[in-house]
Amino acid sequence: MQLSFLRPLYDRPGPWCSVYLDASRDTHDAHPQVDLRWRALKGQLLEQGADAGSIDAIERVVRGHDPMPGDYGIAVFATRGHVVLTEYLTAPPLKDLAVWSDLPHTMPLVAQRGEQVAWVRVLADRTGADAMAVSAGGVPRRAHVQGRESWQLRRVQPGGWSQSRYQRAAMEAWHHNAGDAAAATVELAEKVGAEVLVVAGDVRATGMIAAQLPERWQDMVVRTDAGARNVGADDTLMDDVTVQTIAEVAEQRVAAALDRFGMQEDVGAGLDAVVSALQRNQVDTMLIVDDPSANGQLWIGPEPTDIATDPGQLAAVRDPQRARADAALVRALVGTDAELTVLGPDEAPDLTDGVGAVLRYVDAGTPGRGNG
Repeated sequence: MQLSFLRPLYDRPGPWCSVYLDASRDTHDAHPQVDLRWRALKGQLLEQGADAGSIDAIERVVRGHDPMPGDYGIAVFATRGHVVLTEYLTAPPLKDLAVWSDLPHTMPLVAQRGEQVAWVRVLADRTGADAMAVSAGGVPRRAHVQGRESWQLRRVQPGGWSQSRYQRAAMEAWHHNAGDAAAATVELAEKVGAEVLVVAGDVRATGMIAAQLPERWQDMVVRTDAGARNVGADDTLMDDVTVQTIAEVAEQRVAAALDRFGMQEDVGAGLDAVVSALQRNQVDTMLIVDDPSANGQLWIGPEPTDIATDPGQLAAVRDPQRARADAALVRALVGTDAELTVLGPDEAPDLTDGVGAVLRYVDAGTPGRGNG
């Protein structure tokens, strides 16, 4: 998981208000319920000593955001009277949460966000296509393709000497329209860096579109005859295919990270080793087991690599501070352009301290392999 979307949180000093709120509004009493939940969180922030300006800024976001149907949540981060980041959660948080701390409490957000896979889905027929793309950061893009050819799109059978000419004209029209759809698909896929490409709809159209894609995109195409462009068509099966394909790619990423970690043998395992590697800007990808009950702490200084299990390790820092371990680790990852893989408890049951790191390099100073 790339964490660059969190960078604004570490470009300015704290302390921070971090709020996670179930904002679901799908019942008749949803507005009062959201209001009550926010009032409870507001009270917690006041008890923790949060500044009124930051609380008011978050309240404006909570009360003023555009409500969405169904169950969802909001994560809001504010400091010194300004909201710096707001993220919608596709499901309510495990529990409403309000934290006032030196570092933003980002672990619940990244754990729920999971692996973000950029994708493109194309719904096609023989006249054109409707395409939608979503970047790894969740930014949507859309394209509507009306094929150049509208004449003779059905292969008629008039008989006589002209029959083959009509059939060829229809095939050429389909082919041209599919080419237009393929070009629009490639443009979207390149803009979002797609890893999933679902081509749905009319069987003949999807085949022609897939055939005209460049080879690099053909390798990731999933074709399905689910879905139709006509108004009122049921998109459920097409949605299921898309979600399943995205989930498979995300699982492959996690498996690849675990494989790379396993190949390192006896380096990068455990909290001490990970902290040491972060101090040396040595981490490529950190692995962490999601544990909402975790409350461990680390020592930090002003820089992302000022991180330690003991304050004595930060001799150059004048006044080391204690911080949530997961918050300190995420800050260090963002500051060193490292990535994160969040694991379920069953995915890495033997991971020492529930944390490990795939290293960018191994040298004589790397803990492990006889170096201590």
